[in-house]
Amino acid sequence: MRFLPAKTVFILFAALTVLPNLAAAQATSFQERAEKLARSIIITDGHVDLPYRLKITNFRLEREYLGIPIRTENGDFDYERAKKGGLDAPFMSIYIPSEYQATEGAAKMLADSLIDMVRGIATAHPDKFAMAYAPADVEAQFARGLISLPMGMENGAPIGSDLKNLKYFRERGISYITLTHGKDNLICDSSYDTTRTWKGLSPFGREVVAEMNRRGIMIDISHVSDQTFYQVVGLTRAPLIASHSSCRKFTPGFERNMDDDMIRALGRNGGVIQINFGSTFLDGKVQAYQDKKREELLALLDSLGLRFREPAAAPVVEAFRKANPSLFADVSTVADHIDHVVALAGINHVGLGSDYDGVGDSLPTGLKDVSQYPNLLAELLRRGYSEEDIAKICHKNVFRVWNKVLDLAKGK
Repeated sequence: MRFLPAKTVFILFAALTVLPNLAAAQATSFQERAEKLARSIIITDGHVDLPYRLKITNFRLEREYLGIPIRTENGDFDYERAKKGGLDAPFMSIYIPSEYQATEGAAKMLADSLIDMVRGIATAHPDKFAMAYAPADVEAQFARGLISLPMGMENGAPIGSDLKNLKYFRERGISYITLTHGKDNLICDSSYDTTRTWKGLSPFGREVVAEMNRRGIMIDISHVSDQTFYQVVGLTRAPLIASHSSCRKFTPGFERNMDDDMIRALGRNGGVIQINFGSTFLDGKVQAYQDKKREELLALLDSLGLRFREPAAAPVVEAFRKANPSLFADVSTVADHIDHVVALAGINHVGLGSDYDGVGDSLPTGLKDVSQYPNLLAELLRRGYSEEDIAKICHKNVFRVWNKVLDLAKGK
């Protein structure tokens, strides 16, 4: 038997001891840099569903309720966690569920109530929040330490059949509109709806695209069908956004995400895809696992003669979920999507669109709420992204699109 020389053994032992410590030190260094970076640059998020979350919990802007947006155990967003995470400009989603399309005027009424809520929060807490209608507003308010509240309307249903409503909602502070949501509407087809009512845009939808360009409202192509996307790209004079979408490469067959050709086309348009943090948007294996476990649970309940929502089923459901914990993506998965967009379209065409408060209990490990953006920044630093690259991802890319849209509306 041959023995290694004592010197070699010492070197190997030292390497085994030092390398893990070095890796830990590097990880700490990346995290510390990320924490500082999160405080020094503007972080904008393309989609936060706080208004609708507050709406369904009967939030009222009365004195005893004013603390809810400041600190809460519920949801993914509040002021204190946003400040901890360095979030400076969350686009408040004016979310209109598809069922509101069925009753004339209902979608517009809901949109107005949610806009009033966001404005009320800013008015009630002027030392913490401020409304924002352009990048310049965010930049000025960032310098004052305020969190800006720009707004985007998720679902164009409140427009109804009247183009004048685009002027109305722009004046109310809406900076982008997601053309549809879970169902085809009067504007276009949805990625979630197999009806394909219009085979893309409706004739009215084509007018909506032109009028949004004219009014300075960003066009958001999250949720639309592939046909709709390509028709919008062909018609718009302005760059587009996908305010909360991810890459279909990692979720094959999931049309709600964007495929490689679409991402390239969005890049040529000058637009930006803002990565959704929902685990089912990030990793197809998560959705497959959830589907399998749902089928197993329903089969178990059926064998016991129970239905999912009846009280007697509750302990069975609880025990099943405890034995079959949920599967989640992680910070690294989000960075993989960013890497993929950069490889396809370049660093100037990717941003963040978490869908916080909108994807339920499916957020990735390390990005469970708005306090955790530094974890993603640390991962990007570890992968070799420069601080300028990260500033582009966090706000500069979207601000470029936003300013371009506003400039085109002004005839610049």
